[in-house]
Amino acid sequence: MNLHFDLFDLKLFVYVADAHSLTRGAEKACISLAAASTRIKQMEEAVGGKLLHRSAQGVSLTAAGQAVLYHAKRVMQQMEHLRCDMQDFGKGIKGHVRVFANTTSITEYLPQKLAGFLTQHPAVQVDLREYLSEEIVRAVADGEADIGILAGDVHTGDFDAQPFGSNQLVLVVPTTHRLSGVPSVAFADTLDEQHVGLHHGSAIHRFLQRRAELAGRGFNPRIQVSSFEAICLMIEAGVGVGVLPASSAQRLSMAMRISTVALSDAWAERELKLIARSREQLPASARELFDHLVAS
Repeated sequence: MNLHFDLFDLKLFVYVADAHSLTRGAEKACISLAAASTRIKQMEEAVGGKLLHRSAQGVSLTAAGQAVLYHAKRVMQQMEHLRCDMQDFGKGIKGHVRVFANTTSITEYLPQKLAGFLTQHPAVQVDLREYLSEEIVRAVADGEADIGILAGDVHTGDFDAQPFGSNQLVLVVPTTHRLSGVPSVAFADTLDEQHVGLHHGSAIHRFLQRRAELAGRGFNPRIQVSSFEAICLMIEAGVGVGVLPASSAQRLSMAMRISTVALSDAWAERELKLIARSREQLPASARELFDHLVAS
């Protein structure tokens, strides 16, 4: 089978598939409907079968079309990465690494580790973003992220994975709180308390929301702030209680009148993993960062 798709064909196909409309896809690609239809038909002839189901309501993908869409999106992502990297080279930047990580990794582990790497590699730029573990796995699989750092028992398939550390989520309370000094408590049993949490967009907030939902409860913090330190200051002032990584809570408790209580839930003990789709296939700068994070 000889597939003679060019980049414009792939881009057009993505536009049509996302819009569920040949007309709107053609408009977005800035070509006529007739030209778009001809290109799609040529793609179908090349694969030897239909890529689209056409109806009065629009178009939908055949099984072959879904496969083409998957690969077309990956090609377009790689081309966008290439464009960004070449722009960076023009600015004197010699590498661009995309890292998706969870909240704990970003706040507790990466500042020092990345500082060392960036000092050694002044021409490398790191794009660090915060996501939930499941989102990180998808981003690495789809090529949106070069490296992922996640927690929990999320399935990572045949990715290259390395241990990155461990941390436990704990409940933080004022020293005068009724739970201060209690050995442990279940997260669900804290939900009648007023909680102080991180902002809505944070991965840890969405993680706790999901855990509350699984327990048949809601998680609606009384107040949301922008950092673990701000959470602890609010807790010390008596605003409520909060869930934090143990390392953050223990560090901050040395300067504040707060106590930590272990969460008895199995998910509160979190093993962190460093992942890449394939270490060997990473760009040089991303591979160097991956190795640095493993070794440091």
